[in-house]
Parts: sequence; structure tokens; C-alpha cells
Amino acid sequence: MKYAKDKLNLEEGTKRDWIITNGLGGFASSTIIGANTRKYHGLLVAPLTPPARRYLILSKIDESIETNGKKYNLYTNMCKNYISDGYKYLESFEKDYIPTFEYKVDGINIKKAILKEGIEKTICMEYGKNTVVILYKIKNNENTSKLILAPIMNFRDFHIVTTDCKFDVRQEINQNKVKVVINGQSATPIYMNLTQGKYIKHDSDQFNNMYYIEEEKRGMSAEENLVVPGRYEIELEPNTEKNITFVCSLEENIEEIKGTDIIKNEIARVDKLIKNSNLSNARNKELIKTYIIASDNFVVYRPSFALHTIIAGYPWFLDWGRDSLIAFEGLLLLTNRYEIAKELLLTYIRDIKFGLVPNGYSGYDNRPLYNSVDASLLLFEQVKKFLNYTKDYEFVKEKIYNSLIKVIDSYIQGIDYDNNNIWLDEDGLLVSGTEHTQNTWMDAKVGEHCVTPRNGKAVEINAMWYNALKIAEELTKLYGTKEQTKKYSNLAEKCKKSFEVKFYNKKRKCLYDVIGDSKIRPNQLFAISLTYPVLEPDSEMAKEMFETVTKKLLNNYGLKTLAKGEAFYKDVYEGDVLKRDMSYHQGITWPWLLGVYADGFKNIIKAEKNETQKSKLKQEYESFAKNVEETFTKEMYENSTVGSISELYDSKKPYLAKGAFAQAWSVSEVFKIILQKG
Repeated sequence: MKYAKDKLNLEEGTKRDWIITNGLGGFASSTIIGANTRKYHGLLVAPLTPPARRYLILSKIDESIETNGKKYNLYTNMCKNYISDGYKYLESFEKDYIPTFEYKVDGINIKKAILKEGIEKTICMEYGKNTVVILYKIKNNENTSKLILAPIMNFRDFHIVTTDCKFDVRQEINQNKVKVVINGQSATPIYMNLTQGKYIKHDSDQFNNMYYIEEEKRGMSAEENLVVPGRYEIELEPNTEKNITFVCSLEENIEEIKGTDIIKNEIARVDKLIKNSNLSNARNKELIKTYIIASDNFVVYRPSFALHTIIAGYPWFLDWGRDSLIAFEGLLLLTNRYEIAKELLLTYIRDIKFGLVPNGYSGYDNRPLYNSVDASLLLFEQVKKFLNYTKDYEFVKEKIYNSLIKVIDSYIQGIDYDNNNIWLDEDGLLVSGTEHTQNTWMDAKVGEHCVTPRNGKAVEINAMWYNALKIAEELTKLYGTKEQTKKYSNLAEKCKKSFEVKFYNKKRKCLYDVIGDSKIRPNQLFAISLTYPVLEPDSEMAKEMFETVTKKLLNNYGLKTLAKGEAFYKDVYEGDVLKRDMSYHQGITWPWLLGVYADGFKNIIKAEKNETQKSKLKQEYESFAKNVEETFTKEMYENSTVGSISELYDSKKPYLAKGAFAQAWSVSEVFKIILQKG
């Protein structure tokens, strides 16, 4: 993914984000012209309690060149009343394994490669480091020149901007290695080092009023002050080439780091992931590489658990149970990362409480959160998929099975914890939530107001419930008793019969989203998309529902969360927090739902008995899958986030990407369709 000079103007360049990660939840991120447009942008955003408590450490580096009596500022900074124009000297931006910026000034060529400290074979050891390395390759002309590097820093929670702050900066300087303590945070010092040149300390230098245009669009505080503790100056002799490595880290021993080695290690690490994925012989090797890099960004290590988990999305999400389990197949199973898959299952098994799988963990103290009715049910589907891929029945028997039985028995008995209010009705259907509770994936809430109230008998919850019962029935045949098998079989049959009668909305030719709620939403697709569909995929009811969803909700970028014409429908995601929350699941398009749609489509094809009709459906599916591949290849290579897929999209032209700019389940579900084509 290379962007030439014509795309590196202010308008185009500030629309495209890039990100690299460190396997701990930390990251480096900015735009393709190096202008920070979000408070989350920075070259070192480090989790202090991985993957939580993420702090902005190094915002950016301002580079300047002095040559032939002139000074050229290569950086692009945005203030409301001023924008520096370093992007004019930017010749190209390329994001392959790592992002590379190429500048040209008065006969001087400068390449800047930014990456997190490499993660190769000794992956767990490398994951323990919050370090960013910046390698400068400089080819000088016939003039004596000087490179100036000014690190712009902070020490703040990455959600909160710093305003009206006079920074207290303490520095210990040992040649080019500098220890920096900001605002008394001596327990977490910051270390910098440069392989050449000299360091010049600044006594009180601030960058005031850096402007984050994307935050203003989101109705958030959009200006902040940062500190410039000093600068590095490097003399450049005429007609010479130099490699210069800058390091910023929360690790102390950084003097011996070589930028070129870090790059080689990162490339080797990713190449190994590609090779081990068994996808290296796929028809589109470049796309596979992009996918492996994108998916790997979300796989992180929790040292407190000594287990891996999945970050839901960047820049602001942590690991969410629901999101992790939906992304499970696409990120881990399809890429042949079975050991990591085991760890993810164990991560959520370890904190089951009252039958509830945690829906996430606190961003500040790693405390498990239980505001979800579906995460526990999704666990059954992913265990089944894990068995389909690995055949590791022994692992499931020893580590997983008993927890699954506890979950399903808890749901049968009822769970009254944290307002989840989950109970099994006499008709065999699950009831969950209260009028003030949002425990499905459509969870937007403004104060006590639930934007999409879905308490009661929700369609996807009961589809998942039936599926969980059938999987429990299957597993008890292997590991349990005949009594258990019969119990779950009977409950499943009762659920299925009630579902077919009570969820069918004959008038609108679809399923109720919640019994009594006739709004057309995509959640009904779960009735045909799981391992054990609660609706027979070849039934007229299922086909009718699928046709309605296709006509009313499907577009190139995903499925709309509400059909046009319904009350409170919104097709644009914009404005302040209130406006965005009120539209979040009210018509906005979500790419991850394409995976549910595709699974349902394939189940319909599988169940079709008429060969002529089956052939027709296969052609339609191939056309759908081809369109998904073309749409999102263009999205990753030309638009929006470089090499990843956003959380959601507007539902009208030009279908702008919105929300988190790199989302795990968007990547997983889109690539699941691409890789399983045909």
C-alpha cells in the first residue's frame, strides 16, 4: 500500500489512519502525512497494566533539515489558527510490514520507518516491551546539513487531553540517552536514545494547542498542550549516507537497539505467521499478507492472566468477550493459530461468574464486566468451531466442558446478576434484560435511556440458546450422561417449536427482533447462521426472512442495523456523543454482520435439495463474496484505514468509514468470506 505525492495533500492525507501494535495492547498510529488528527494518535501509546491503562507517551517527532542556509520543517502539525506544511516535502508513504515515509528536500533524501519493537520467534518476551523505534535513512547532497529531531511528549491517559497544564519535566542525561519524568510520575520514567548526534535539553518548551480535528467532529475536547523536553541535532557531512535510530521506551536498557535489526525481526515474524497460517499459497498473496498483519494487531497478551486475548478495536476498545468470540474463527482458526485459540477460550472460561462469560474487562483495574447475555452463548459456537478445525476433543474435555455445562445449567436456573435478569420461560425461550439494561450487542445507552431496548425475548439470543443446547447435547454424548443428553435435547426441541411459532412476523415476512417488536433488524439472521439453525434453512419462513433482510438491510459495506423507513432511522453516524449513540444501531452499517449473512446464505445453499436452484444460489453467493472482496480490498488499500477495516459505515453515499478505525470483527468476518470463497 503505497501513496504517491498526489494523495499526500492536507485534505487527502488527514483522512487515512495507519496503526502498528506491540502485542500488549499498545500501539503507534497517525495519518499518512504524519499529522495527528486524534487524541489517540501517537508514536508510543503504552499500556501500563497490559492491555489496560493505555497512556500517550510519545506523541510525535518534529523533524527539520538545515541545508544550504535554509531550514525545512518536515513535520505537519495542526492548530486551529496554523497548519505547518511539512507534507509538501513528503514524496511517498508506504505501509507494508511497517509504515515508511519518504521525504525530499533540496537534494536530500530522507526515509523514516516507524515500528514497534519487533516480535519474532521469542514472541512472549517481545510482548513485554513498550518500545518504539524510528529509523532514519539519510542520503545527503554536497552541502553540510543538519537533522534536528524534537520529540513531543506527554504522560496521560489516552482518553483525556491535557489542557492548561504547565509540565514539570525532570531529565537525567547520559550522552544521548535521556531519562524523562513528567509531572512526578517517577514510577514510570520514559527513556529516549539516539545512535548519533547530540542532545540539547529544553528548560520549559511546550507545544500548545495541538488540534485534533477528528475529536472535534466527535464532539470531544480537540486541543491540548504537550511538552518538548529537548532536541537531537545530527550533523550530516556532504555526499554521505547515514542510518540513525531513535528509540523511545518504558524499558531502561535501550542503548544497544539497532533499528535495522528490529525491522528485519518484524518482517521475519510476520512472514512466519503467514507461513504457519497455511494461507501462503492462496491466490492473492499480497491480500493474505495484509490480512495476517491486520488480524495480528488484535491478538494481545495479558500478563496478569498469562493468556492471550483479542482487542475489539483500535484506538479505544479493549478486549470484549462478545467481540472476541465473534472474531475467534476469522482471526485465530483460519490463520492456524490454534494454541492462541486455546488461550482465548481459557481467558473467558477463567472468569465465568454465575454462568456469565465476562463481556469485557475494566480499562483501569482489569476487573471483569458481566453486562452480556450473548457472550456465554457464543462460547458454545466457538468451542464447536474449535473442534471442527482442530479435533482436539481432549482439550475441550479437560479444560472447557465442565464450564460449558455450568453455563447452560445456570441459564436454565435463571441468572439475576448485574441486572441481566436472564430466565427460561415455560415456552422454552430465554428472557433477558430489564427496561434499563442493554445486554445484547445493540447496547447503546444514554443515561438511563436505552436507545435500542431489547429486553424480553430477543431473536438472536434465542437462536444462540437453541444452538448452545444442541452443542451441549452433542458434547454430553461424548463426556456426559444419557440423562444430560436427553435433558438438553428436550429443551432444544421445545425452544425450536416455540421459536417457529412466536418469532414469525407473517405481515412483514421476517422475524420479530424481540417478540412484540416488528422493526426489521439484522439480528434475525442468527436464526439460520449458526451450527444448529433454529429455523430450517430450506423452510419458506427462513427463505422469506433472508430475502427481506437482503432487500432491506444489505449494502456493499455490511448490513444496516435498522431498515429505512422505521422510526428513529439514521443513516449517518456523526456529531457529539449523544447524536452518535442515538444512531449507533439505528440504521448505521456494520461490516461484521456480513459474516452472519454469509453463514446464513451458505446454510440455505447446503439445505437446498433442488439442484438447479442450488446452482443458482451458489452463483449468487459467489457474486456476493466477490463484491465483498472488491469493496474491502479497495477500502484497505485506497480509503480509510491503511491495511485494516473500520468499525462501521454511514448507510448512504459515499459510505464513509466511522467509529474505531481498525475493528477486530470487521477484519475477521470480511476475510472469512474472502478466504472461504468458492
